[in-house]
Amino acid sequence: MNLTISGHHLEVTPALRTYVTTKLDRIMRHFDQVVDVKVLLTVEKQKEKERRQRAECNIHVKGSDMFAECSHQDLYAAVDELVDKLDRQVVRHKDRVQNHHHEAPKRLM
Repeated sequence: MNLTISGHHLEVTPALRTYVTTKLDRIMRHFDQVVDVKVLLTVEKQKEKERRQRAECNIHVKGSDMFAECSHQDLYAAVDELVDKLDRQVVRHKDRVQNHHHEAPKRLM
């Protein structure tokens, strides 16, 4: 898995980097065919104070791409909400990809 964490108008500290990677491990636990993950952490200068911190993520999995973004007053809370959204998308994608057709039981004669 390729993981890219970048910041816009903000420096990505090692503590923030480890927090994001530990949260993204939850997605890897549910679906192991993740190819590429790009996380962008942003501080908006123009917006109101409540929704200034923004986290967005692109995930490339085998078969499709997923995107989620979240804004919050606290960047760590924004990352939490982002991972919740992505986790729901990944579980739904995994459910679609899995084969739910069962073979009919063999008859005994």
